[in-house]
Amino acid sequence: MTQCASVLFKSGWISLATVGLAILVFGLITTVVPGPPYLRAIGAASIGMGLFGLLITTISYRRRERWAWFALWYYPAFWTAHLVGGLPPGKDHIHQVVFIILSLAGLLLPVREFFGRRGTRVSTTP
Repeated sequence: MTQCASVLFKSGWISLATVGLAILVFGLITTVVPGPPYLRAIGAASIGMGLFGLLITTISYRRRERWAWFALWYYPAFWTAHLVGGLPPGKDHIHQVVFIILSLAGLLLPVREFFGRRGTRVSTTP
């Protein structure tokens, strides 16, 4: 693996892990802070989404498993839907744009690691 490909791959998984961690932290804060029950339910769902995203990123994505690459397209789809629909959290929507950019970068920068030429894709599994 070349140095450039290694840097792109590392940048990719760190970007995706950042999005997952941010969603997890948001969920924890929303669940702990007193508020209406529907907001706490959103927090609980966010904890699950962030945790699953982190696990997929740090285990399967880092092993260059294609299914993980496809599954993580949920992030840009989710944040784009929130942005286009004007959905919460927040009213400034800056974080949504940042998460769209981070998740797209995490998926597109190392795309050759997952879909290189036949026989050239790097695999870390035996």
